[in-house]
Amino acid sequence: MSRPGFRFHTTLRVRWMECDAQGIVFNGAYLGYLEVAQAEYFRNLGFSIYRIAQNGYFDSAVVKTTLEFKSPARVDDLLELHTRVARIGNTSLVLEVEIRREDTEQPLSAIEAIYVGFHAGTLQTRPVPDAIRALVDHFEDTGEVLPIENFPELREAAR
Repeated sequence: MSRPGFRFHTTLRVRWMECDAQGIVFNGAYLGYLEVAQAEYFRNLGFSIYRIAQNGYFDSAVVKTTLEFKSPARVDDLLELHTRVARIGNTSLVLEVEIRREDTEQPLSAIEAIYVGFHAGTLQTRPVPDAIRALVDHFEDTGEVLPIENFPELREAAR
């Protein structure tokens, strides 16, 4: 079940390779958790962020990440990554992830990441496509996923 303010979450288990010698998740592993949260959030909306980037539809670069630790996660913990897009600007979007142990109320950590639309060939920013904006806005407002078939260019890029 998602937490208030978060309409999406995915679960993962902490692996030993993500931990230090004491079995506590190493700080660098949280960027991997951010990647999982981002990828699964958009898969939930009907497309792979990797595929649409490979097909030239839209790619982004992380320009800022803030990670706040509240309590340690440990090897074998089942973690829930509660994820939302908090804002979409012209060329940027802000993704927020709250990490909790499965079925608990207390957050272990919180991540805020700012992504900017990016064209690797020109090294220039690019706007967030209207289709992605519409899918995200509708999902965040209602919790419902619009059919990707409603967005032919995105659907084609997602193949």
